[in-house]
Amino acid sequence: MGKSIAVASQKGGVGKTTTVVNLAASLALEKAGILVLDNDPQGNATSGLGLSRDQVSRSLYDVYTGRHTLEEVIIPTQMPSLYLAPSSIDLLAVEIELVHREGREHILRAALEPLKDRFDFILIDCPPSLGLLTLNGLVAADSVVVPVQCEYYSLEGLSLLSRTLHLVRGSFNPTLEIEGIVLTMFDARNTLSHQVAAEVKKYFPDKIYETQIPRNVTLGEAPSHGKPAILYDSRSKGAQSYLSLALEMLYEKRTG
Repeated sequence: MGKSIAVASQKGGVGKTTTVVNLAASLALEKAGILVLDNDPQGNATSGLGLSRDQVSRSLYDVYTGRHTLEEVIIPTQMPSLYLAPSSIDLLAVEIELVHREGREHILRAALEPLKDRFDFILIDCPPSLGLLTLNGLVAADSVVVPVQCEYYSLEGLSLLSRTLHLVRGSFNPTLEIEGIVLTMFDARNTLSHQVAAEVKKYFPDKIYETQIPRNVTLGEAPSHGKPAILYDSRSKGAQSYLSLALEMLYEKRTG
């Protein structure tokens, strides 16, 4: 059965969607079936995998509202092993539309369960806010990958997310764990990057990935072309760093 991983942060701009798109593409080079659930109304994972808003006819919104099953929403991408359940702007209305629905926190988990044995990894892109969509992502996940930008305020976001995970474990998903913490926008010349890395390692010594994602032009340019970095410029440092992260995840290496 495939492993479902939410990629989550309660702070925006930390490289969350960049991590979803590029980690998924890198894993797709190694494994037969990778599924991305774009659970964020912004839809950046959808466009980053080559699908524009006007091309989306069915989205996760239809899954939440019961119009379609998840299987009916999933579409192929430009990589043979990588599939996408796209987002749409309609996801913004989910919180209001489902406010009185019993068991609304478990909708995504229930939708995903019949399909888990068809994929090796399912990556769930969660919004940066803690609402019903993020909660569904965390309830549907076996574990969480947490991107941490190498700046001071990102540590506050990590602290907030840790408290959120504690609450989710207590009420909805008792086996939820942190899969790993990935440092993003790392600049080896910058003292602060090293300080943030040391601080994260201090509190989560067995969870921080050895691979650090650098600031890289390719990672910024690739989404505007609707491609993961590995398809846009495979030799770039950004593309290679996500390949390294994928291998770390597959072989479950951590610093310690």
